[in-house]
Amino acid sequence: MFSYKVDNREGNAKVQLNGDLDIDVSEIIEELIPRLLSFENLEFNFSGVPFVDSTGIGLLINLVETLKKNREDVQIQIKHVQPLVNEVFEMLQLQEILGDRVQLLSQLG
Repeated sequence: MFSYKVDNREGNAKVQLNGDLDIDVSEIIEELIPRLLSFENLEFNFSGVPFVDSTGIGLLINLVETLKKNREDVQIQIKHVQPLVNEVFEMLQLQEILGDRVQLLSQLG
């Protein structure tokens, strides 16, 4: 089962994601987006995400693009990406898709 937790400190949000990022979490991600629109700095912790499928990649891209359209100054970090998920991100060249306002860090980052 997928879940998230948002920790808000001084206008910055840290979002802990837990569970598979797949088609089953579409509604949960849609619910998350409005909670994040007011933040300038967002950090997504993927340490609890062991699996991402093509739908999950689409959800992540949509989430990031929506946040970027809402605030021109938004900075996003995706941290602590599990090795198998990082392989998918690298294969799809996700960093290039997400752009320069998004920093994608591996498990070691």
